[in-house]
Amino acid sequence: MSLTRSFLSRRSSSIRCFSLSSKSHRESPSTTSFSLAAGNHHNSDDDADGGRWSTLFPELLADIIARVESTEDKWPLRRNVVVCACVCKRWRDVTREIVKSPLSTAKITFPSCLKQPGPRENPLQCLIKRDKKNSTFYLYLSVSPSSFSEKGKFLLAARRYRRGAHTEYIISLDVDDLSQGSQAYVGKLSSDFLGTNFTIYDSQPPHDGAKPSSSRSTRRFASKQISPQVSAGNFEVGQISYKFNLLKSRGPRRMICSLKCPGPTGTTLDQTEDAKTKLTELDSSYTVLRNKAPRWHEHLQCWCLNFHGRVTVASVKNFQLVATVDQSQPGGKGDEEVVLLQFGKVGDDTFTMDYRQPLSAFQAFAICLTSFGTKLACE
Repeated sequence: MSLTRSFLSRRSSSIRCFSLSSKSHRESPSTTSFSLAAGNHHNSDDDADGGRWSTLFPELLADIIARVESTEDKWPLRRNVVVCACVCKRWRDVTREIVKSPLSTAKITFPSCLKQPGPRENPLQCLIKRDKKNSTFYLYLSVSPSSFSEKGKFLLAARRYRRGAHTEYIISLDVDDLSQGSQAYVGKLSSDFLGTNFTIYDSQPPHDGAKPSSSRSTRRFASKQISPQVSAGNFEVGQISYKFNLLKSRGPRRMICSLKCPGPTGTTLDQTEDAKTKLTELDSSYTVLRNKAPRWHEHLQCWCLNFHGRVTVASVKNFQLVATVDQSQPGGKGDEEVVLLQFGKVGDDTFTMDYRQPLSAFQAFAICLTSFGTKLACE
């Protein structure tokens, strides 16, 4: 690693690193962050800026980046992987080939990973911090899963706005720029008057040929189009609905989610036939999730769910989501025992969020945001 670190140390000081933004460092991410991983935005001076670094032997370059990727597996050390992708176009292309998606590695590296499916087996563990004064919520990747006090790596921020009779949560990569016109804008969550029905909108089309929502309330800009690369509208990718509790019976909230889950487009994935088949199924239809029913504990006189130590404070906001079973299929579709997303309280303004395939970090965060706020009709 001495050679690798030599390359990094001599170059990293002069490179502008388009990494995921960090609240502590106040880095201001932009749409370039997504382009870095997607490879659809290239600076014409990339190779010139790379200088001699862009002329390294392919075998040596691949070995350097592979060593960095394998050893710097956790944040903040993983920032070095992003630095490698910022050297020049050639380094970026090699980095994209080596760095796998969260589905395969359970690692979040580039901003594009936030819209890719989570891992299959062990869920990615995150924290949500709430700022009541500013109606703002911050999503962090847990660096130390056993500690709820450490923020970890900043991923996304959301701010709640009141739009007439509706409420909106604007989701962004930048903690200081939470607006739909921002280059760091990722998507938004919109609710009805009662706060029981929510719609998730993505700033990017979920698949080729997707059309943005036609409603004026879902438009990002007043004009129809500001550039060929930036859509003026948002793309609907999911709906969340809380069931009414008209009889005011005792029990937790009941919710159901219908989501257009991310597929393999633009993602480096395992090339097994099994993986291809599963992802094709996910990309071709909506995934329906519902909250896992808790059990009543006679001794404690409360409703209980097993959060495996990741939730420590009882709250009506706590929930676990599982896939619904398709009764029309012989074997059924979905596993009601596998928790795909769980959310719960661990402090006054601190919550845990653990998610896995087929959900992305963006979708999981949006679903968890729906749990905030009073829902008198559902409790």
